[in-house]
Amino acid sequence: MADRADKAGWTSPLRRRRGPGWAEQTPTWRAARPALIADTLKRASARPSGNWFVVGASRAVRPGRPYGRTVGGVEVVLWRSESGDLRAGPGACPHLGAPLRESRVVCGTLVCHWHGLALDGAAFAGWQPYPVHDDGVLVWVRLDAVGGEEPSERPVVPARPAPGSGVDAVFTAVGRCEPQDVVANRLDPWHGSWFHPYSFVDLTVVGEPRGGEGGEGGDEDDAFVVDVSFRVAGRLVVPVRAEFTAPEPRTVLMRITDGEGATSVVETHATPLTAADADRPRTAVIEAVVAASDRRGFALARAAAPVLRPLMRGTAGRLWRDDLAYAERRWELRSTGRFPG
Repeated sequence: MADRADKAGWTSPLRRRRGPGWAEQTPTWRAARPALIADTLKRASARPSGNWFVVGASRAVRPGRPYGRTVGGVEVVLWRSESGDLRAGPGACPHLGAPLRESRVVCGTLVCHWHGLALDGAAFAGWQPYPVHDDGVLVWVRLDAVGGEEPSERPVVPARPAPGSGVDAVFTAVGRCEPQDVVANRLDPWHGSWFHPYSFVDLTVVGEPRGGEGGEGGDEDDAFVVDVSFRVAGRLVVPVRAEFTAPEPRTVLMRITDGEGATSVVETHATPLTAADADRPRTAVIEAVVAASDRRGFALARAAAPVLRPLMRGTAGRLWRDDLAYAERRWELRSTGRFPG
């Protein structure tokens, strides 16, 4: 009887919505005020990061293999010890500069493939380890010389659904722009249904940032609140309310606050690959999606996570194909003096 009652009370998350044609939408350019976006970006940029940078997905740093990334012009290598703990340090071997990302990990020790110099993660002959943090979804490295801020013990990791309750996937892409161009894209929700009509319908910004003094704390009060329907197929959509905040200079967090998948998050992290003074900057967009649901059947989605992750990355990739063009265009205009910023 209980099962029958559950089935009778079940409601589909999908809605049928025609929505206006693309050209029939209400224009959003008046609401998307450049000064508002710029002020929100400025406050985000003033928040402390503690010099922490997202490097990639936690599952990308596998036991027995090194993982390399260049952050702010600095070569970084990461690997796991025999117990699975994360290790990180400069990506050049202190002996003759071999690329350690191409070396080997033997019993939790990084062994250079040029001459066999072994590094266990402790300081060695001028090679100094970097602080690292594995939050279970993403790995972070602290680079004080790149960040230039007061260092912190841990990065600013946004609150997520409880561990084990969601399905996570991490997408990475690289664009010719600076981190601020990626963050500015995410702090412009008005472009959603115009630039991404294949994904968003009836997007309305119902709350704008209230701001704050000096960018200190209170990022939850400095939020864009959006009502939007995610397009699934044809006229089938899933309506939700979402909130966009910037908890630190290189991160924008989207959290679903009401509707299907409430508490799910999309974290967009912008990691500079080139040094701050580079003529042609490159930035990695590392986006973590953590989807959760209180529906009983969601346990099946968690069980099917290995199959779902490529689909989730594909959806993010389609959006970022366009959004990186947005960010690259913004940088191009700024770098040639044709747009403020």
